Amino acid sequence: MTLSVAIIGSGPAGFYTADALLKYRDDIEVDIIERLPTPYGLIRGGVAPDHQTTKKVAKKFERTALTDRVAFYGNVEIGKDLTLAELRDMYDAVILAVGAPADRKLSIPGADKKGVHGSAAFVGWYNGHPDFQELEPDLNVDAAVVIGNGNVALDIGRLLARSDIGRSKTDLPEYARAAMDESPVKDVYLFGRRGPADAKFTNVELREMLGLTESISMVDPSLLVDSAPDDMDDRAKRLADKNLDTMRAFAQRDPAKFEKRVHFEFYASPVEILGDDHVTGIRMERTQVVDGRAVGTGETFDVPCGLVVAAIGYRAEPIEGLPYDEKLGIIPNDRGRIDRGMYAVGWIKRGPSGVISSSRPDAAQVIDHISEDFGDLKGVGSKSGRTGLEKLLKDRGVRAVSFADWQSLEDAEHARATHPAPRQKFTDVDDMIDHLDRPTS
Repeated sequence: MTLSVAIIGSGPAGFYTADALLKYRDDIEVDIIERLPTPYGLIRGGVAPDHQTTKKVAKKFERTALTDRVAFYGNVEIGKDLTLAELRDMYDAVILAVGAPADRKLSIPGADKKGVHGSAAFVGWYNGHPDFQELEPDLNVDAAVVIGNGNVALDIGRLLARSDIGRSKTDLPEYARAAMDESPVKDVYLFGRRGPADAKFTNVELREMLGLTESISMVDPSLLVDSAPDDMDDRAKRLADKNLDTMRAFAQRDPAKFEKRVHFEFYASPVEILGDDHVTGIRMERTQVVDGRAVGTGETFDVPCGLVVAAIGYRAEPIEGLPYDEKLGIIPNDRGRIDRGMYAVGWIKRGPSGVISSSRPDAAQVIDHISEDFGDLKGVGSKSGRTGLEKLLKDRGVRAVSFADWQSLEDAEHARATHPAPRQKFTDVDDMIDHLDRPTS
């Protein structure tokens, strides 16, 4: 008897789980269902375009997708093409791996002005995500502000401050690269509510700022304490001390030699977006850390800018038929278990945290739950699984994209790229389907 499993979402969490299922037992069939025609989730739509080495993990996922017991169904949307209830009727187990694609909103006066964007939208735009290709942020600005002290904020600041040559080696879509290349931006501000030792940058990414050829990173040296607080755990303290060392290296460079400046600003929290219809500046309040919390001091200052990107976190979206934790922005679960036959992995399970490999433990937890729920194989094999899914999609006229289709799209992306860019992405779903269905001579 074959245990049929459907994984909704094809990002790292979904693929790590598929791989773990294949290793768990031989009598499992795994179908990966993805809303977009393209797999890999944040690898394609979230990892910075200038981090091509990081994206190479997709090759590992490709090996999983090409195994006989795995099938990929792209361009299939749960809630539109079929319901979650229908999927559960067809499969023994259903695993949610849809991530946390929505922005946590910036809730201050003026946050609805033109020129203010959430990082999910802005990152999706410069990564060619079909949902955000029409965002068209106005980059004809002298100064940009990024709110946040994590790697996403750092990615945004770095891409805005890169040279044209540096961006030419990325897989930025043409529209985003042209907008950045033509932008007159000279100053990029990264704001954090706490101090430098509390910043969540990974040191590898922070050190990249020292290698930018046209921009200098700047920080107030008086804020750079000798070492991180002793009350941090050992790992966090080591990372914080490395970051402090890197930021001290920022101050050893001559600003006069660079065209652009990236300002690392700390102890400041946004209180208002300034301007009429379009942002013209941001009002910040000085903060101090009291009993472990950043609190306002009442002292404010204004920073002129024409672009504000809030990199303050992501949240999962509600799914029809399942409970939703509005505060945490996740689907409530017990270590990944929603109920028998229904599980969650990745950011929809635990919130947006960690790096790509952080989803591996989630996969192991799901295997434990499936072993407990289906270890005796009672009732297994009675559901239609893949056969039922393919019949339903055919009956409804859904144009599912196979993994072989995706490989055809990827080959075309590589072929139409202009050196040194690694690929020129398809950014529109209709264009992808048209390419796949175009008659071949």
